[in-house]
Amino acid sequence: MAEKIEMATVSSRGQVCIPNDIREDMGLKEGSKVLFMLTDGSLIMKKVNIRTFEEITKPLKEAARKAGMKESDVPGMVHRFREKKKAGK
Repeated sequence: MAEKIEMATVSSRGQVCIPNDIREDMGLKEGSKVLFMLTDGSLIMKKVNIRTFEEITKPLKEAARKAGMKESDVPGMVHRFREKKKAGK
C-alpha cells in the first residue's frame, strides 16, 4: 500500500474524521474497530480485525480431525501433559 499523509482536526468532543481515501484503503466502515497506541510521542491507529472463537479454533479442529483425535481424547491428553510437567520431563 502506498504511503498517504492526510490531516484532520480534533473536534471539541475529541472526535476526528478519518479522511475518506484512508477509510477506503483500510476498509473502515461504520462499526469497524480501531486500536490507538501512544508511543514515543506518536499516536498510532490500527484497524482491528475481530474474529470469533470459532474462526480462531477452526484450523485446530481441522488438524485434530486429520490426526484422528476426538474431543473425548482431550481431557486425558491434558492430564498426561500436566503429569509430565510435574515430573519435570
